[in-house]
Amino acid sequence: MEKKPNGQPDAGLRSLNHYQNRLPKWRYWPRQKILPLVRYETPYLAWLQEKMRSPTLDSYFAFTANLGTHTFFTVFLPILFWSGYSTLGRGMLNVLAAGVFWSGFIKDLLCLPRPLSPPLQRITMSGSAALEYGFPSTHSTNAISVAIYALALLWSPDNTLNPGINFSMQAALYIYAVSIIAGRLYCGMHGFLDVIIGSGLGALIAWVQCQYGLLFDSWIIAATGKQILIVILTVLALVRVHPEPADDCPCFDDSVSFAGVFIGAQISSWDFAKSDLAWPEPSPDTIPYRFETLGWSKTLLRILIGVVAVFVWREVMKPLLLRLLPPVFRGLKKAGLLLPRRFFTQASEYEKVPGHLKDNDVIPSFSDIPSIFTSMRHPRRRAVSIGPQSEADAYETLAYREKRRRESISEQTQNRGTDGPILSNRAPSKLEKYEHMMGTGSPRQSPEAPAAPTPPVANGSTDQDEQAMFSMIKKPRVRYDVEVVTRLIVYAGIAIIVIDYAPYMFDFLGLAP
Repeated sequence: MEKKPNGQPDAGLRSLNHYQNRLPKWRYWPRQKILPLVRYETPYLAWLQEKMRSPTLDSYFAFTANLGTHTFFTVFLPILFWSGYSTLGRGMLNVLAAGVFWSGFIKDLLCLPRPLSPPLQRITMSGSAALEYGFPSTHSTNAISVAIYALALLWSPDNTLNPGINFSMQAALYIYAVSIIAGRLYCGMHGFLDVIIGSGLGALIAWVQCQYGLLFDSWIIAATGKQILIVILTVLALVRVHPEPADDCPCFDDSVSFAGVFIGAQISSWDFAKSDLAWPEPSPDTIPYRFETLGWSKTLLRILIGVVAVFVWREVMKPLLLRLLPPVFRGLKKAGLLLPRRFFTQASEYEKVPGHLKDNDVIPSFSDIPSIFTSMRHPRRRAVSIGPQSEADAYETLAYREKRRRESISEQTQNRGTDGPILSNRAPSKLEKYEHMMGTGSPRQSPEAPAAPTPPVANGSTDQDEQAMFSMIKKPRVRYDVEVVTRLIVYAGIAIIVIDYAPYMFDFLGLAP
């Protein structure tokens, strides 16, 4: 079942032929080897979820999932810089940017699905999570990389924190990492393999940062303009070679956003370190701050003004760039200088980009802030979804149904020549009931009352089934080619405002020590 590019499913679980046609052999082969593991895990995840479910845990894990998102860290990181912890801020930014980029890279490389629902129930405060591929878990990558990096700093002999505070912070980090990873399983968003590989990726990234992070930061601050340009071009080249997914998956958008933040952070740290305003200790690009001088009121005012500046930049620059860039892209296309990406509508095919794109931006818009605070104040306002949430889920449901149909035909063929079907009085186990639910796609289907099989057609399901299933799911919005450059510029600008411009603003307003 093929669709036009602007109607592609969210994040894919289509027939095997779809992936075989869309992916080169070196990407298709590992996908087909790992996919059975993803399916094998699902009944066990459903059993675990049912054993643990409670309203309190639903709220807890749905809420703590927000602490592993890109949005949380992107709002939290500027506070580190503005509080005089530039080295810590850069380290956190490095591990998060690497985690988001490389986990998204692997997701789009292998195009592996999330565990099926049903039998799992997906519990979340974000409706966009199911639009991405499942392997590996970016939440797990972020949580582990941040926790290990922070623990390494707490274990450092140079650490001067009070032993009681040190112990409390270490305990909080362990609870944080376990909550995020266990929550991904509990909420039905990921399988064991997703979180294991995601955690391993996070540990690797944290190790690299602990070993080479300070050397890289020192090199950046002492670099020449040409060396900074090489860093920028290297990151842009990585963005360009980011794998083209088989489906319309938004993983690339997050990777581009953090690539932009990383680029902006290197430029601004290099530039601010050369200014007279920067403090030389503990690093040459330290933003001036002393709590004893400023106190709570001015500290909070610094943060408020800085956050407002970031939101204003995004609110002004994003719509401006979306208006200015389409004519530029049309000219570049005529000159043959564009390398368009799949699932992004080219500028020659539209007149202008709509003013209010429903997006899953790393930095939310002003209009999204009330709903964010409402969710934070009322953690019980989570969504519990059963059944396909995206076309990706729908295709996997149909693919698994086709798999079971073929297995049934094979069993019937093997039983021919016997006196009749072999009957068993044994009641099906819980895991068998959950396995039976896989491929039903029905939120009303219970494990105690399996649905009657649907008469198959050539593709293993009825047209009526497919229409009903696809009518339930959320359609992806049209994405435009200019959004990639827009994201790079906007998010690079956010980092420059945080590190390079905010200190001058604080100094001008009398909010510097």
